[in-house]
Amino acid sequence: MRVHVADHPLITHKLTVLRDKNTAAPTFRALTEELVTLLAYEATRSVRVEEVDIETPVTATKGVAISSPKPLVVPILRAGLGMLEGMVKLVPTAEVGFLGMVRNEETLQPDTYAERLPDDLSNRQCFVLDPMLATGGSLIAAIQYLLDRGATDVTAVCILGAPEGLAALEKAMGDQDVTIVLGALDERLNENGYIVPGLGDAGDRLYGLV
Repeated sequence: MRVHVADHPLITHKLTVLRDKNTAAPTFRALTEELVTLLAYEATRSVRVEEVDIETPVTATKGVAISSPKPLVVPILRAGLGMLEGMVKLVPTAEVGFLGMVRNEETLQPDTYAERLPDDLSNRQCFVLDPMLATGGSLIAAIQYLLDRGATDVTAVCILGAPEGLAALEKAMGDQDVTIVLGALDERLNENGYIVPGLGDAGDRLYGLV
């Protein structure tokens, strides 16, 4: 497993505004989209491409295009949905699947309640979107689900991560072809399993309490 913590002043700036409890939901949603586009740039450094022949206004030349099968973007509902637009803005040809998972607040373990993915993920590059890598339970379950369906290369894009969740992922994933891209690695989890200093519940801040 590989880990990349983005180090860019624009990412840090946008994260600072997202962390502020006084940031309103419309601003939070807009900044999340912008931030994810920056993280997507980092996450897609190894996206598969193939050589193509093209004609410029001057001459014939060669370039590259994203290979088939196209990358699959999988937001974990519901909070991951707020990251989708920022990702597909950078990779508009990607296909999109959905995985509905919710954290059981008593056990802190994930429960799956919905799934909309291709039956066969053989040889697919998958990009999982989950704002918060806290305990790691939901992300471990989601990544393993994709690997079990045949995916060969999975990259998770998270706005924030906690050391405890990252350690759990490393233990669970081992040497599998998995990459984690984080906007920041925070200090720790609190007694309720929330990231500190964090930014609160990403789903609630994106969409309000339900």
